[in-house]
Amino acid sequence: MARIAVIGAGMGAMAAAARLAVAGHRVVVYERTATYGGALGRFERDGFSFDTGPGLLPLPAVWRDLFVKTGKEPLESRVELVQVDPSSRHVFADGTRVSLPNASRAGVVAALDAALGPAAGQRWGDFLVRARETWDRTRRPLLEEPLWPNWRVLAEREPYPAVPHKRRLRTRRAGTLAEVGAWELRDARIAALLESHALAYGLDPRTAPANTAVLPYMEYAFGMWYVRGGGLRELARAVYERCLARRVEFRFGAEVTGIVEKDGRVAGVELADGALAEAEFVLAGVAPGVLDRLSGGSPLRGGGEVPPQRGGASRLTVLLALRGGRPPGTVHRTVVHAPDRDAELDALFGAAPRMPSRPTVTVLRPEDPALVPDSDHEAVTVTSVVPAGDDGSDTEDRAERLLEAAERAVPGLRDRLLWHEVRTPADVAAATGVADGAIPVPALAGAGGRLLHPANGTRTGGLFTVGGWSHPGGGLPHAGMSGALVAGLVVEGPEFRGSQ
Repeated sequence: MARIAVIGAGMGAMAAAARLAVAGHRVVVYERTATYGGALGRFERDGFSFDTGPGLLPLPAVWRDLFVKTGKEPLESRVELVQVDPSSRHVFADGTRVSLPNASRAGVVAALDAALGPAAGQRWGDFLVRARETWDRTRRPLLEEPLWPNWRVLAEREPYPAVPHKRRLRTRRAGTLAEVGAWELRDARIAALLESHALAYGLDPRTAPANTAVLPYMEYAFGMWYVRGGGLRELARAVYERCLARRVEFRFGAEVTGIVEKDGRVAGVELADGALAEAEFVLAGVAPGVLDRLSGGSPLRGGGEVPPQRGGASRLTVLLALRGGRPPGTVHRTVVHAPDRDAELDALFGAAPRMPSRPTVTVLRPEDPALVPDSDHEAVTVTSVVPAGDDGSDTEDRAERLLEAAERAVPGLRDRLLWHEVRTPADVAAATGVADGAIPVPALAGAGGRLLHPANGTRTGGLFTVGGWSHPGGGLPHAGMSGALVAGLVVEGPEFRGSQ
């Protein structure tokens, strides 16, 4: 039995802790804040409750696997998972609206045909076939296996099977997601649908590699899910309680200020109160810059490792308490697209990043009695991508921009508004410990490796990274996969090659 110190109580870190405890190790989690869950926070006021992080769950199989492997018990015995149907409604710049069924390729094609014309649905269906091929090519090396030592193979190859395209007397293939949209989908509205999946993670579709196509594929192949009874914060609670049941110890309000090394291997962690906690293994669920500071150097760099990825975007969220119940037939998620996509992307990803004057927003309207004081009220969340490190100035003006867009999804919104709460990148930073509030993106191939994440193992023996800032990257499924990979590396050693 080894003593294992885990820095941070984020989802990836807790996933690893539960698995390691089941393997017989003594695991202690040190969390600087007063609670668990990392980005999966909750805001409560006047009987209303809101998720302050992700509001929907793709690929729930990752978390189902955790519960089976740590107790032979289904996740559904702890939370009520419901499939959101339709998966989303999109309101495009020209006013066109389309609702897309959940986890149904044929249904999505039919919906697009009806709203945008028959060629639109066919082109999207053909794209999903290519996206599936991309998923099949990248799933294991990017999600299910430790990062390859020869990771440059992943960096140099674009796995998306782009369609040849005649352009200026030359035959070219799409290398970016924006080119996939322009050359293969050939409709500004379907291109906006495609690009919204990249933008949701803070990726510029004009530079995101073509294999970013796996992000919409995950949604349309495996569906989008919600946790009824309190939102995704309840998933965090269930994982935390699973850790407790497996005798993982949590110490909240315990800030780690240093990682102790001896003879090239970790020996424990130092705490802000001066205490030293000895450990044979340390799992760091923190951003690379934080890990550099804790280790007094850079345990990730050297020997050809992937450079630590830095996030480039954060989120601005407005929580809305509304009078009047949720109307029957209301769609859970609506994406209201920006009227000028080029202007939006130039603002977000230009030389001087700033919040767009008219951004794309995502409106979540869950059907969940646990979120409201009674059936005569509704809890709505409106979110938009903003640059990381945004200073939050003119907060109410920025909130107004989101409300203006949200009115296209929630008729009569202003007349129903009781109060609103604004969550800025500074709030994200406070919850996650990432100084600028940046949000990590999932690992992607190609693009010279800039969207790969550092390997879970480091140059320091016994020190591992876990969570969204390490392989395989950001997003709830990826965090759970990270926890599984790190647990495997600790238990089986460097020969561990992932799940079979």
